[in-house]
Amino acid sequence: MTEMTQHVPVLLYQVLNGLDPQPGGRYIDCTLGGAGHTTALLDRSAPHGSVLALDADPTAIEQARPRLLSYGQRVSLVHSNFAQLEEVARARGFENVDGVLLDLGLSSDQLASERGFGFQRGGTLDMRFDPTHGQTAADVVNTLDADALADLIFKYGEEPASRRIARAIAAARPIRSADHLARVIAEAVRRRGRLHPATLTFQALRIAVNDELGALLKVLPQAISLLRPGGRLAVIAFHSLEDRIVKEFFRRESRAVTVQPDSPPGSIGREPTLRLITPKPIVPNKEEVVRNPRARSAKLRIVEKR
Repeated sequence: MTEMTQHVPVLLYQVLNGLDPQPGGRYIDCTLGGAGHTTALLDRSAPHGSVLALDADPTAIEQARPRLLSYGQRVSLVHSNFAQLEEVARARGFENVDGVLLDLGLSSDQLASERGFGFQRGGTLDMRFDPTHGQTAADVVNTLDADALADLIFKYGEEPASRRIARAIAAARPIRSADHLARVIAEAVRRRGRLHPATLTFQALRIAVNDELGALLKVLPQAISLLRPGGRLAVIAFHSLEDRIVKEFFRRESRAVTVQPDSPPGSIGREPTLRLITPKPIVPNKEEVVRNPRARSAKLRIVEKR
């Protein structure tokens, strides 16, 4: 078994303050990762609270299991992408729960792995959360034509130099490893500020390989359906693409729909399903960013089911 790194959960105090776990409560952590949030939810809901924790990465489940042994049957670990949240939760009796958490960031263990998430470590160019199926990042960079690759890098990485980077990648094929890809990109574009030139391209490839935005669009309504009235959903996003999806979903579901006289035939009004707890996202303070630099881009949004 791979040794765990010291994972630092992002915005831990703010998540606990927002979800307000109670003794005996029932919670779902959709992204187990290093188990930091899961452990905190278990501690705050003691002695009889329970947590269902999912992760698409089987290694995360394997590494977290020993750390959570002392909680016994209070915690249930499931290897699954959160896009299947409702099916998994209902099969394990986690309905009408008190809170759901989605931490969309990579764990320290994933960044330290040899699967290409952290390009400065080298390793294979994989980037799949679940390495048991699906296309790898190496498949993408070595098979897409330059125009399609540039579109992907621009769409998911918002990388302004996407076309120059894609041309450089195409010319350097076959790309053999994560550090090889990072070098190709660094030779093609200059560093901008503190970001390594490859950062946005690696983000784009990871999002595409794991269909991260598609999974997020699927899980949000499922999470709401599993909450009891008064239950809360907390989402931590780390880049603008996913935060925009969360913000728009929360705003749409927190507004009433009124049928107007000129509305199309068959239009149906509805009451809001959510109440915004955080009209603006919560971000880490300077102390947390100094302690955990990976937290600097985190945004936490919380809603309550009506």
